[in-house]
Amino acid sequence: MRKKQLLFILFASVLWSCAGTKETARSNNFNWSNIRVLVYTKNGTGYVHDNIASASAAIRALGAQHGFKVDVSDNPEDFNEANLKQYNALVFNNTNNNVFTTDAQKVALMRYVEAGGGFVGLHSATGTERNWPWFKRMIGASFLRHAKHQPFTEIVIDKNNASTAALPALWQANDECYFFKEVNPDLHVLLVHDLSSVDDKDKPSFYGGASSPSVWCHEWDGGRQWYTSLGHDSDTYKNPVFQQHILGGIQWVIGQNKPLDYSKAHAKTPEDPLPY
Repeated sequence: MRKKQLLFILFASVLWSCAGTKETARSNNFNWSNIRVLVYTKNGTGYVHDNIASASAAIRALGAQHGFKVDVSDNPEDFNEANLKQYNALVFNNTNNNVFTTDAQKVALMRYVEAGGGFVGLHSATGTERNWPWFKRMIGASFLRHAKHQPFTEIVIDKNNASTAALPALWQANDECYFFKEVNPDLHVLLVHDLSSVDDKDKPSFYGGASSPSVWCHEWDGGRQWYTSLGHDSDTYKNPVFQQHILGGIQWVIGQNKPLDYSKAHAKTPEDPLPY
């Protein structure tokens, strides 16, 4: 019975994975020279995770190990075109609630993505800017709630991604199992929660409650985005496997490391019409 259930989960969950985003993992051959990443840690009013310093330290350590530059900031004024042009990727490190103070800062993020900039979201980043439709579509979904902190199983759907290549087919997590709303239909799902392993009284109805998306990537509005819902605990960021998971996400959004092309940026206001 357990074998049949897992086969059903794997079959059903693959339906989440949209075509066109598969990419062979080549992290050992990736050229990290001249790469610069901005790690953004701003939180608005509300719950603030205590894992932020640990996550930032992990990304700094990855930068030192692989030879790319890492800047860490909680200043929304850094979101201006002149500053963002320095970066190959932005990492929203457990950001939550409203993290911008002006429309100009939001437009700077939009134009960066439209110019081809990469975006990575960690854990609570799907709780960021919950009333801004563009951001929710860009990151891929909006946080709904999570089950209690507990051990559960993650199922790898796509091994052909730098963020999943080092993971076992069934990855044991001890974390918060996140559930989402307003899911962008173009997501390429990389991992799913095996909901049969989750103790929760009100599981989502995806595929009869068998699985739910956990980690994904997609290409939207000119840029590439990658998100992992895992990473609630500070100690998680000390795990070399989880560090490789994040590194692979950064690698994927950078892709072929093409220069930003601001001739393709067209955003005027945060309320500009969405691409779809």
